[in-house]
Amino acid sequence: MTATPPVLSVRGLTVRFLLPGGRRVAAVTDAHFDVAPGECLALVGESGCGKSVLASALLGLLPANARTTGHAHLGDLDLLAADERTLARTVRGRRIGLVPQSPAAHLTPVRTIRAQTEETVAELTGVRGRAALRTAAEQAAARAAFPADHLDRYPHELSGGLAQRAATALALIGDAPLLLADEPTTGLDRDLVDRTVDELRRHVDAEQGRALLIITHDLAAAARVADRVAVMYAGRIVELTPADTFFGTPGPRHPYSRGLLDALPDRAFTPIPGLPPELGSLPDGCAFAPRCDRATDACATVPDLTASVACHHPVPARTPEDVRA
Repeated sequence: MTATPPVLSVRGLTVRFLLPGGRRVAAVTDAHFDVAPGECLALVGESGCGKSVLASALLGLLPANARTTGHAHLGDLDLLAADERTLARTVRGRRIGLVPQSPAAHLTPVRTIRAQTEETVAELTGVRGRAALRTAAEQAAARAAFPADHLDRYPHELSGGLAQRAATALALIGDAPLLLADEPTTGLDRDLVDRTVDELRRHVDAEQGRALLIITHDLAAAARVADRVAVMYAGRIVELTPADTFFGTPGPRHPYSRGLLDALPDRAFTPIPGLPPELGSLPDGCAFAPRCDRATDACATVPDLTASVACHHPVPARTPEDVRA
């Protein structure tokens, strides 16, 4: 039986920024992962680790001083090799729906949410006619728990949470094969976080070939929707594992991943010592070594992502008794 090809296949994705003076800073280094039809992959990590840069690279939205190498295939299209015309006309909205991290920057400030929603519906679905567009806009809003009585407001009249839900509604309209949600729960209370990620998860459909890549620092949201978890630290993916393994047993094996989980309020709340390194001054070898109590001389070399974890000294597997404790 032929395996179903992934919706998205990323190989060796590296993003470097050219700074004044000719210095280059790597924000993402050698990222490898797939997202299968019917799957939600959660890319998690602390702020500044490169998650949103990776998302921008996939959409061709990096600034002019960025240099990208590697491959990112969306079906038969290499996103990293595609020109702006192709990305604008055939990818954004149609093949990748984006829930942006900063919705205010993606919503047109001089048009109401209704006008923007109806325009997106007409462009992506072909619906025409005032009454049909009005109904479709209200249905799109309902999918993202955006109140219909706010559709005639302008973006500046919305709270941060409402702006996020408006952007989510727009992203869902095209039923794109890949939904890319970049910190989609920012500014939402816990109930709305759950409603939002549940709606994003409903987009995922193996038969329709639809998948979700959610980029978040909210591990509770990731636990609610993800099938697999990719952990990023200092621009590198250091662990890639099934979600039930990550949040249950045997648990994450990279010391940084375990630290993220143990820092949650409902866990032992053991903070990770130190601070993440600046991407422009990474240490030699494993970037987490200066913060890691398991580091040895072997950590002077960068470990490969083998057996799901990039670590010379993975932490021991947890037992069910450890989780209950």
